[in-house]
Amino acid sequence: MSETNRKFLLAKRPEGTPDRDTFELVEEDRPEPGPGEVTVRTLYLSVDPYMRGRMDAGESYAEPWDVGEPLQGGVVGEVVESNGASFEPGDVVTGNLQWADYATAKASDLHPVNPDLGPISTALGVLGMPGRTAYFGTREVAEPKAGDTFVVTGAAGAVGSVAGQIAKLSGARVVGFAGSDEKVAFLEDDLGFDAGINYKQTDDYRAALDEAAPDGVDAYFDNVGGPITDAVFTKLNVDARVAVCGQISLYNAEEMPMGPRKLPQLISTRARVQGLLVGDFAPRFEQATRDLAEWVASGEVQYRETVTEGLENAPDAFLGLFEGENIGKQLVKVGERGE
Repeated sequence: MSETNRKFLLAKRPEGTPDRDTFELVEEDRPEPGPGEVTVRTLYLSVDPYMRGRMDAGESYAEPWDVGEPLQGGVVGEVVESNGASFEPGDVVTGNLQWADYATAKASDLHPVNPDLGPISTALGVLGMPGRTAYFGTREVAEPKAGDTFVVTGAAGAVGSVAGQIAKLSGARVVGFAGSDEKVAFLEDDLGFDAGINYKQTDDYRAALDEAAPDGVDAYFDNVGGPITDAVFTKLNVDARVAVCGQISLYNAEEMPMGPRKLPQLISTRARVQGLLVGDFAPRFEQATRDLAEWVASGEVQYRETVTEGLENAPDAFLGLFEGENIGKQLVKVGERGE
């Protein structure tokens, strides 16, 4: 077992799009658990778009990191040492831990991973935070029903791909925006979406929606924002529901762009626009994981993972999110069980 530990720190606050200089990889001794703590060896690390907001000093729904502070994210790992905690060496757990080979944590901040539900990596994807975000954002906020038209942006990503499939289970017509022909084929051929739109090859989003959603939009799951959302707002039907989950098109903007005023559209449609934070549904996470696991087991929900090998490549995996390099959940594989 290694006695040293690599971890990433926030080297500086990015101006606009982060780059490799935003990250600093340091090496130190492997951490020892304090009373009631365990040491966890990272197996899989999650990188997610919301982390971009934590790199800025300004207010966000997630607390910002200080310069020089270790980066943190969702981790699936193996307990290697326990100091009076409820977990034992060999247990597989998940929690919000450092971007590191090893990290210590209180047992109360960790959750066991049940490998019977699926590969342990899915605890960071379809059976983890992204899957639960899609579950509650679709069922509780966007609320698609049979006969509705459901539109989702970032549709080939970890959240959007699951949200669209849950909407299909409700009987809705599902339209997804994605950034390549390969991703559109994934939506239509693998996930069963009714239509996919390659936004990078589309000059007129409104015209594309006229073709893909001729009856207008009843439910919209927004992961992207920007001009696509402007176009979707013009197609909202009466009593439409909009779930605002993310705005990745704006995360690296140095100044927030001022687009056309879209609120008047909500008057005539009486549409409801609601922000979405999955943590608000924490008391019901077990229910979501159970339902998602059943759908995955039955084949009703498909998933894909894009896996980058090596902790040292975690920054590249994170930066690739903003270039649309991933299909499904972007993970970093750091180790193997039992090493």
